[in-house]
Amino acid sequence: MTELHTDEEIVEIIKKWWQANGVSVIVGVAIGLAAVFGYRAISNHRETTRQQASLAFEQVLAAVVAGDPERAERQAARLGEAFDGSVYVALGDLALARARVEANDLDGAAAALRTALSRAPSPALASLAALRLARVQFAQGDLTAATELIARHDDGGTFGGDFAALRGDIATAEGRFDDARSAYRQALDQGAALARVIELKLNDLPPDDA
Repeated sequence: MTELHTDEEIVEIIKKWWQANGVSVIVGVAIGLAAVFGYRAISNHRETTRQQASLAFEQVLAAVVAGDPERAERQAARLGEAFDGSVYVALGDLALARARVEANDLDGAAAALRTALSRAPSPALASLAALRLARVQFAQGDLTAATELIARHDDGGTFGGDFAALRGDIATAEGRFDDARSAYRQALDQGAALARVIELKLNDLPPDDA
């Protein structure tokens, strides 16, 4: 039978246990508290950074809406320097490209889109940047570059229909009307944007010889 200890013996047992384990217990508790509060600090810091990046991105958009591509470029550069790796940086590049297109600066738009493509943090955003870059290349008359870019980035995902529509435009420009017809139909099947415009392009193609 286990003997009952007197109060003095219990105190002595606790002292000895504390001497043997006290430091490790303190360290363990400290680590646990540090993990909890450290996580909260990191989480708070990330949220603050995200909010700051969002505000910086809004400055880029404001410049684009105002029709000021030079200010948009300055704001996009500041955004990239301050928040490298953030999704807002790539979005800022896309917005800058839009400003360049509206200013009829296709070379500048292509440069901004190449930058967006190089630092897009997700496959979806990379596909969007590639799609817009391919459209700019098509507008520049560089059909080969546009075709090669589509081949590298069209995975049939979210923008599959839009890539197909652009392939149709390229095929039409090259006089490959059967390929254009097939691409436009695929675009419609995959739910490409501006479906009505694609239908008009499809109807404007020369009749199918078959």
